[in-house]
Amino acid sequence: MYRNYLKVAFRSLLRNKFYSLLNISGLAIGIACCILIMLFVTDELSYDKHFEKADRIHRLTMSGALNGSSFDLAVVGPSVGKAMLDDYPEVVEYGRFRGNGSPFIRYGENVFKEENFVWADHSILSIFDMDLVLGDPETALVNPKSLVMSETAAKKYFGSEDPIGKTIEFGSNKDYSVTGVFKDVPKNSHFEFDVLGSMETLDEAKRPMWLSMNFQTYVVLTEDADIASMQARFPEMLKRYVGPELKQFMNMDWDEMGDAGSDMAFGMQPLTDIHLHSDLQGELAANGDIKYVYIFSAIALFILLIACINFMNLATARSAHRAKEVGVRKVLGSLKLQLVNQFLAESLLISFLSFLLAIGLAYVALPFFNDLSNKELSIPFTNPVFLGSVFLGVLMVGLLAGSYPAFFLSAFQPVKVLKGSLSGGMKSGALRNVLVVVQFCTSIFLVIGTLVILNQLNFIQNKSLGFDRDQVLIINDAYLARSNVQALKTEIQTFPEVKSVSVSGYLPTPSNNNMNVFIKGLVASQDNQVLMSNWYVDHDYIETMGMEMVAGRSFSKDFATDSLGIIINEAAVKEFGFEDPIGQTIGNFVDMQGTIQGLKVVGVVKDFHYRTLKDRIAPMCMMLGDNAGLMSIKVNTNDYSGLIAKVEDSWTRLAPNQPFETSFLDDRFNRIYDTEQRLGRIFGVFAGLAILIACLGLFGLASYTAENRIKEVGIRKVLGANVGQLVFLLSKDMGKLVLIAFVIGAPLAWYFMNSWLSGFEYRTVIGWYVFAVTAVGALFIALLTMSYQSLKAAMGNPVKALRSE
Repeated sequence: MYRNYLKVAFRSLLRNKFYSLLNISGLAIGIACCILIMLFVTDELSYDKHFEKADRIHRLTMSGALNGSSFDLAVVGPSVGKAMLDDYPEVVEYGRFRGNGSPFIRYGENVFKEENFVWADHSILSIFDMDLVLGDPETALVNPKSLVMSETAAKKYFGSEDPIGKTIEFGSNKDYSVTGVFKDVPKNSHFEFDVLGSMETLDEAKRPMWLSMNFQTYVVLTEDADIASMQARFPEMLKRYVGPELKQFMNMDWDEMGDAGSDMAFGMQPLTDIHLHSDLQGELAANGDIKYVYIFSAIALFILLIACINFMNLATARSAHRAKEVGVRKVLGSLKLQLVNQFLAESLLISFLSFLLAIGLAYVALPFFNDLSNKELSIPFTNPVFLGSVFLGVLMVGLLAGSYPAFFLSAFQPVKVLKGSLSGGMKSGALRNVLVVVQFCTSIFLVIGTLVILNQLNFIQNKSLGFDRDQVLIINDAYLARSNVQALKTEIQTFPEVKSVSVSGYLPTPSNNNMNVFIKGLVASQDNQVLMSNWYVDHDYIETMGMEMVAGRSFSKDFATDSLGIIINEAAVKEFGFEDPIGQTIGNFVDMQGTIQGLKVVGVVKDFHYRTLKDRIAPMCMMLGDNAGLMSIKVNTNDYSGLIAKVEDSWTRLAPNQPFETSFLDDRFNRIYDTEQRLGRIFGVFAGLAILIACLGLFGLASYTAENRIKEVGIRKVLGANVGQLVFLLSKDMGKLVLIAFVIGAPLAWYFMNSWLSGFEYRTVIGWYVFAVTAVGALFIALLTMSYQSLKAAMGNPVKALRSE
């Protein structure tokens, strides 16, 4: 019986090659999109779950406010982990990371800038299952100045040599020893590192401090730990440990913090929540966002739904062609269940062929998708779960797409069918029209979403940020010139292609968030403290960055007292409550004993965006300092390659044998919004594919409609109708459906995209032109799809259409 079903199904596909091709190709494209998106979603959901203790590991966090300025930190003080181990029986182990930028590591004549370096406690090796392939896991990170590295890093530094015991130059120190090599950290981890330095090297890590918050700290809990009970005890622990420090350093009373708009709370973040649910200051690496997992999952379902609707539409539209077949089968004794099984067999066959084609399409498109999503995904052909998912997918898609046509067609009454009283076409399919509306509603939603994202990105690119990010060349790691940094700056300043040069460790980008507490005046109290980002810059920084002074002046070499001067932004003026800020004194904590240094406000810089546009402009300040991490060069030429060559020549003479690396400020800024840019590209690609799939079905419906009304067209031509009138007649029904889809889809798109935009403190508005462009575009595409078949029917010879009458 089932063999016969398949044989008949194959014959039906071959007899209707055009409709079969539309069905299979539409479903295949939709399924391929689903496969790619689900690979992405599965990867995002898998982060950190491979660690053996994943369900028992939590990261400690600190959040709160200081006189109204809020903070949410992924870092805590150096002694918090030890206190948790001592005070909470639920904690069985703790480990800390401490970031250290990107140091240079030298071995022999080879120098490498290590982008993925962090300091780590020895316990990190066991907490995160980092089994060493070389070295002793019991002692690898116990001693100061010891390093362990990944297999990839060991090969990069030492080639085929045995790295254990090798001594390398780390920064300005020459006696760091390699004590272990571990397997590469899986890509689906919330941190990235290739080299770990022993935490025992850092004096900072040994201080009994809670307010110096620079350490990512993880605790491993017992299997029966009561998280709620632990969190209920956190306020008392904070009062016991943090209260005395607040009193000593900031003259604040713990019990009266709330009266001054201040607060502090301690939290534990499950390890498996970090990647998709955390966006705190001090993250080890850029995280994902659960919202995008939801968005991409919804896109996958929408596209698959559009593809399935195509199948249902074409099957029901062609019902008149299958009606006589059903009538004959019923007269000859076929039961309704047998007919249902026959049509479901055809649907499952189309689904199976579509899945085969979809896997091939996904395999071909995967490199492009990896580039689009910044992933390293692969199709797990040998994974039983994947194979099982494909099998279930064939069944689900086949049954979903084929169930309505099967029951619809099998319900025909043979008497009416064989008398020829059953008619088909666009007007006879109310449900079919609803499905077309759903298709285009989904497509319109995706198009509007794409346009809104692109508009926001364009807004970001063109918004005045309060500084000039164009034509600023950056020499990275300028400190490598050591004592010749100022000589290098002076020489570059003489180039005619250069306007100004500044040396500092800070750029107006979100990566620079050095935050400290400052006070109004010289005596700390409950309500006069402000949390500010503080940057150490040189005299030429504001000029080089093109920032605007709104009061006072910039730093000047003509004023020796500027060494104790400070420039604040407008947000800081408001936070301190200054009416006339110039000459006011701001206190700065300069040591761990709470010593306060007075700084005079010499100028106020106009607010500029030094965080992302998702965040409001917060208080910040600048002070003179000798941080030489970066050299910023304001350029007044378009010959960048020529200028870089001249700068490199100066670097080679003044910083011999040191690596030379440059970047541009606008490129650094653009990388901040990589996630949004990828989202826009992915939205655009899948919106285009959704429209393509919808148009494939529309093309088939148009073909069938024109075929069904061929005699009507012939009669109208004989009676004098012209081609334009006939095209309009055949296309107007579809135009109405597209407009209905727009009326439904546009408000939904506005609601969800407005919600997405609300995540930006500074954002564009969704203009009317977005909806106008989408409506006109959708209608144009739909009519263009319909017009081929309509023109073909309208321009046909009416004699051929009417000769059988």
